[in-house]
Amino acid sequence: MSKKDSIAIIGLGYVGLPLAVEFARQYHVVGFDINQSRIQSLNQGIDSTLEVESTDLSSVLLQENAMENGLYITNQQDALSNCNIFIVTVPTPTDALNKPNFTPLEKASETVGHVLKKEDIVIYESTVYPGVTEDICVPILENVSDLKFNTDFFAGYSPERINPGDKKHTVTKILKVTSGSTPEIAKRVDKLYQSVITAGTHMAPSIKVAEAAKVIENSQRDINIAFVNELSKIFNLLDIDTKAVLEAAGTKWNFLKFTPGLVGGHCIGVDPYYLAQKAIESGYNPEIILAGRKMNDSMGAYVAQETVKMMIKKGATIKNANVLVMGITFKENCPDIRNSRAIDIIRELQSYDINVEVYDPWASEAEVKHEYGIALLSNQSDLRSDYDGIIAAVAHDSFKDLDLLVHKSDSAVVFDVKSTLPKHLIDARL
Repeated sequence: MSKKDSIAIIGLGYVGLPLAVEFARQYHVVGFDINQSRIQSLNQGIDSTLEVESTDLSSVLLQENAMENGLYITNQQDALSNCNIFIVTVPTPTDALNKPNFTPLEKASETVGHVLKKEDIVIYESTVYPGVTEDICVPILENVSDLKFNTDFFAGYSPERINPGDKKHTVTKILKVTSGSTPEIAKRVDKLYQSVITAGTHMAPSIKVAEAAKVIENSQRDINIAFVNELSKIFNLLDIDTKAVLEAAGTKWNFLKFTPGLVGGHCIGVDPYYLAQKAIESGYNPEIILAGRKMNDSMGAYVAQETVKMMIKKGATIKNANVLVMGITFKENCPDIRNSRAIDIIRELQSYDINVEVYDPWASEAEVKHEYGIALLSNQSDLRSDYDGIIAAVAHDSFKDLDLLVHKSDSAVVFDVKSTLPKHLIDARL
């Protein structure tokens, strides 16, 4: 891979920014995003996702789009004109009916198409079902650019494997799957990633294989979590501690150690729907995949309902009761609120006319208000001293130091979703 190559990263979120910073240490990189406020904060060395340290970001920032190693961040399409490798890392969400929404991917492909030149390579990292790169994205590139695929320009697919909030398994330390639209391009894409991924690469035989590998990674996790979520419901009826059962079973060398909980975020809670959609289009009904999704999507309401039942048993008046939900990000120690299933707990409690307060020191008050219409409590001093119920929905480390006894009434119910609080303080857990 020649050092003369100039790389464009389209989408500077949880996936794109860390990748852009790593490439910028060795290449000239243009980071492109349509979010103006995101561009401004990044150019000040501030990453609100907390995936990249300010010192690391600032060390590679370029103030001008000069052809030298470093990262130039912009929302101007023209700045991409001198790039010859484009890496697309935009979100691939689902709509209200859980069908794939390709709008961000299509818009990103249009943006690249406007600046695409002969011999350029477009690599997609966004999670999709097999065939999306070549059947949906490439035609857009051809139409906008008036260039011919695999003659004038080429494509690759290298699925993202970023784990938000994980400071151990960072982008360079996770083995990368790569692929290309021709054997020669596959080798070139693989060599590109090898230059920054210290964990190594695995070159898949085709783009479709690489796409399929990514979408089944999260589908597999989703199904395994659904299984232990179902176990949790069963053991609750049998008055058996699920965590104790899993610890006992986990002593066997080949037992898969998954734990029950809410399954949200932009990967595990979404990707199985992409594979299911493609299967249905191909004439197959994916029963296990959809059953796992149904189970996991039911857990928020289940937690709320079980909490209400226990409150009733303790003599609480449900209407206008005060319940605290601890955590609204989709996972622990991470500010990402996208597709958080903690909202299912909140909405179900509100359906009982319960006053719900939400506390999360990791989440942005403005983002939570915009996304969910909830006035977030982000300071511990804002908490009441007489909650009728407390639900620890997210296992932030900071919650372990919170003295629940100070914030609950004597008869309050405490439900620990992720089983991280001391057992003597809680009434139930998954």
